Parts: sequence; structure tokens; C-alpha cells
Amino acid sequence: MVALLSPGQGSQSAGMLLPWLTLPGAAESVVRWSGLVGFDLAQAGTTWADDAIRDTAVAQPLLTATALLSARALLGEAVPDVVCGHSIGELPALAVAGVLTDDEVVALAARRGRAMAAAALRAPTGMAAVLGGDADVVRAAAAQHGLEVATVNVAGQLVVGGPVTALDALAASPPAGARVRRLDVAGAFHTSAMAPARADFDAALDALAPGAPRTTVIANRDGAVLADGRDALNRLGDQLTSAVRFDLCLGTLATLGVRGGVELAPGGTLTAVAKRALPGVELVALRTPDDLPAARALLHHAGEHQPVGWRALPSPDSGIVDPLLAVGDAVGIGTPVAVVSGRSGASTVLAPVPGTVTEWLVSAGDPVRAGQLLAVVS
Repeated sequence: MVALLSPGQGSQSAGMLLPWLTLPGAAESVVRWSGLVGFDLAQAGTTWADDAIRDTAVAQPLLTATALLSARALLGEAVPDVVCGHSIGELPALAVAGVLTDDEVVALAARRGRAMAAAALRAPTGMAAVLGGDADVVRAAAAQHGLEVATVNVAGQLVVGGPVTALDALAASPPAGARVRRLDVAGAFHTSAMAPARADFDAALDALAPGAPRTTVIANRDGAVLADGRDALNRLGDQLTSAVRFDLCLGTLATLGVRGGVELAPGGTLTAVAKRALPGVELVALRTPDDLPAARALLHHAGEHQPVGWRALPSPDSGIVDPLLAVGDAVGIGTPVAVVSGRSGASTVLAPVPGTVTEWLVSAGDPVRAGQLLAVVS
């Protein structure tokens, strides 16, 4: 099982689109998309400086276009086993999953970027990474200053957002054992500061007719596996004002038993995060088309050891297993199959494919270790 990851805002860099424009059909797609977003994406992605493409209204459609070009070069119209995007990266992920078309997500990214940029102008807000410290203590300190958690990528790294004065106060008196580092962003994304963007973005979402996902889609808000296109779009609206929980997404990937991951262009940011959370999982970041052969090899290698439609479900953690279903029970993508209770709490094992539970490899109450195979779904 291979996951396709799509990066979010902050991963952009000057000239990132240039190498992808050499691929067949890419330049024509970018011309069409430029008409949808209202500015020249090719110019923005090849000649504009970092400061210019940092603008939220530019960065979001540009990142979406770059991710889509790399996805289509890698997959064509095929779909991977799992897709998961980070913030704006959820849009190209939904296109790969067949929920929306490429043109629809590029236009939606432009609408989202403009709405969020306008919301950020209403008041001086920003974001800061809080590195280290006890998570509960960090959250309490942030709340005392009127700040909200905006992103959690991995344990020990929270991003908070809110008024600039509150961020300054937190940096002046950081929680014990933690460092506070201001981020170079225009506003407090994924917090209540983005509420003014909701009406316009929700209207854009309501006008779309989403399809059913053709593969497993993992949601930013809570790491849930989605099986309904409209639900996926509704969550995009909610995500404007709620935290990106990429840590929970990575946990779901581990639960599903991914063997490899490919990060779409401009790759690198999510690959570094995933290496910490998914040890032993082979990862490839697409930075230029030169990375495509390695990504294709990973797609082939990671999938060749399991027949299509057949999955052995590994335990996400060490603990005591409690099967929720019996042999012969039907499951859909994301159906809870078992719960493993360990020191870090209870983890739910989800079905990565539709089918039936064909075999249990453990019994209720058995102690299991992380990665141990629990059941077979086919």
C-alpha cells in the first residue's frame, strides 16, 4: 500500500513550476488554469521571487497546479491506494481521488487563497511554532494568551495562531522546556481569524457536484477515512477555522499499513515529517521530473507483495487487542475492525479496502506489538 501526500502552503519556492512545464501537455494545462485563477501561473512559478509567491492568493493555486502536474506525470488517471493532503494540499489530493476535476480544484484553490488573504487583512494576526515542552502545558499557555492551535504535524511540534501581540507575549514567556519561533505568514490560518473567509469559500464548495472517492482519502481535521465526496468538501470549509491534525493523518496511515509514500511536488516538507512518524516506510519526494523513476519504482515495489484487494491489517501500537468484527463480516473503506489499547491510549484499526474479514490472526485479549498482523480483509 502506497500513500500519495500533497504538501501545503510554505513549501513553495521560486521557480518550482519550471521543470514540470517541460512535460507533455503541462504548458497547455497551465495556460488553461491561468484563465481560471486570474493570473499567469507559468510566470508566477518560473520567474516570480519568493516574496511574490508567498502571497496567499498566489501560493495556494500555484501549489495546487504544481502538485497536479506531478501527480498526472506519475499516475496519469490511475489512483494510488491512499491520498492525504496538508491544508491546501487536500485539494489536489481530492482531484487524484476523483472527487473533483483538476480544473475544479485549481479554481477552488484560487477562491480559497483570495478569501483567506482577505481575512488576514482584517487584523494583525500570525502564527508561531512551539517546539518541545509538554503538549498539555503548551496548549494551556497558548490558550491563556488567547491563541489557538493551528497545526500539529508530529508530537512535540505545535503551531499556534492568533493576534500578533499574543504571539509576542508567548515568545517573551515560553512554556517550560519549549521554544517559540515566529513563522513568516500573513495571518493566523486554521484558526477563528479565518472565519470571514467561510461564507465565500462555502459558496464555492456548495456549487460543486463532487464524485465518490475512488480511493482511500484521509482528512486533515481528524485523520478520518472519508467515503463520501460531499463530506470531503464540507470538511474543506470546516478546515479553514480548525487545526490541521497531520499527526492524526500519519497515525491513520500507520494503521492502514502503508509500505511507502510519495510526496507530490514541491516535495520535501511532508517527507521529512513522515520519516519521523513512519519509521521503516520508504518515501520519495517529487521535486523535479528526475524523481519520477524512483517514485514509479516505489509504487511498483510496495504493491507487488500484496494481491490487489487483499490486506493484512497491522497493529498501530503495542497493547491489548479487542476485535470488533467476526470472520465473514462485511467492511467498507474505513470500517473499524479492532481496537488496540496501550500506554498511549486506544487506537482503532480501520479497513483499508472494502470486502470481508477473512481471517483473524489474534484473539480477543491477546497482547500485541506495534506492526504485528491482526487480521486479513479481502
